Amino acid sequence: MATKKLCVLGSTGSIGTQTLSLVEQLDIEITTLSGYRNVRLLEEQALRFKPKYLLTPDEDAAGDLKIRLAHTPVKVLGGADALRETVAVDGSDTVLTSVVGVAGLRPTVAAIEAGKTIALANKETLVAAGRLVTGLAAAHGVRLLPVDSEHSAIFQCLQDSHSARRLRRIFLTASGGPFFGKSRAELVNVTLADALHHPNWSMGKKITVDSATLMNKGLELIEAMWLFGLPPEKVEITVHRQSILHSAVEFEDNSVLAQLGVPDMRIPIQYALTYPDRKPNPVEPLSIERMANLTFERPDEETFVCLAACKQAAARGGIVPCIANAANEKAVELYLAGRIGFLQIGEAVMRAVKDAPDVADYTLNDLFAADEETRAKTAAFLQS
Repeated sequence: MATKKLCVLGSTGSIGTQTLSLVEQLDIEITTLSGYRNVRLLEEQALRFKPKYLLTPDEDAAGDLKIRLAHTPVKVLGGADALRETVAVDGSDTVLTSVVGVAGLRPTVAAIEAGKTIALANKETLVAAGRLVTGLAAAHGVRLLPVDSEHSAIFQCLQDSHSARRLRRIFLTASGGPFFGKSRAELVNVTLADALHHPNWSMGKKITVDSATLMNKGLELIEAMWLFGLPPEKVEITVHRQSILHSAVEFEDNSVLAQLGVPDMRIPIQYALTYPDRKPNPVEPLSIERMANLTFERPDEETFVCLAACKQAAARGGIVPCIANAANEKAVELYLAGRIGFLQIGEAVMRAVKDAPDVADYTLNDLFAADEETRAKTAAFLQS
């Protein structure tokens, strides 16, 4: 079997670094790496994995990296269009997209148009442009392999194509984040440090805040709709605090299949990279004792209004999920900068969804225009 050639978009983030920790034992060649401003880590990754291309949208970081890597054959490219233009011609056959936010949409589209397999760790791509992306993937014969632990679990449970056609419902699990069980009154004065203290997973700041607000689960609900072809009412979210059962599926005969494992992203990452094969993984095995006290509860959508807003966006469809995502990205940016409170994130997302127009037919440019407009409106609302 030929060596897989991999492009990693977002190589300095949590998913990117964990991916790179696996590639050597999997006999995978890295053709392209991309990051943002973490120049030192990008330099270290370039020296270790010797990609053909190193990409960053930040021009200053690109200039620094060109000097640091001048003695190597690595080609450093900077600018907003570097990812989109290079991913189509870099020689990779698989693109792992772990760029944070809607910024991952354009390079993912470019990779699909180039006929490359997508290992999808950027949920905002399907949230914002599900109809366009899945249609494009079908037209180009491209497979979308989910990397999120929950969607990977569902994907693994559906490998029997006959059973997949008998799918009735998905149980999408949520850890509940650090604030599960708290009331709105208790959340008024929570700190950023509190929000970033996830009980089970080690992730980047943005996704950790999304987990704390349950926005992440709302985004994953929309992503699941597009990946597995179900309406939103067929995706049931359950809070599973232990993060051992990663998701489950129910078939027409009332049978339920689930995928379990320790909460370690290297399992779903590796499955996407080696699919349909399974290979030894450095993650610890799941002991039977850890399965002794698994619990499942319904989420509190009155307190965690981001989830309720996403459900409304999913039901309305069209351009509304894109607007919900844009409002959240801007609100989380302001929260991480210490400029708004925790509960204001949900208020901003719900307001954006309620004000969103119903536009069923849209283009990629329409989505980016809506994204930009929503960010501006959200910033004005939160800082008024």
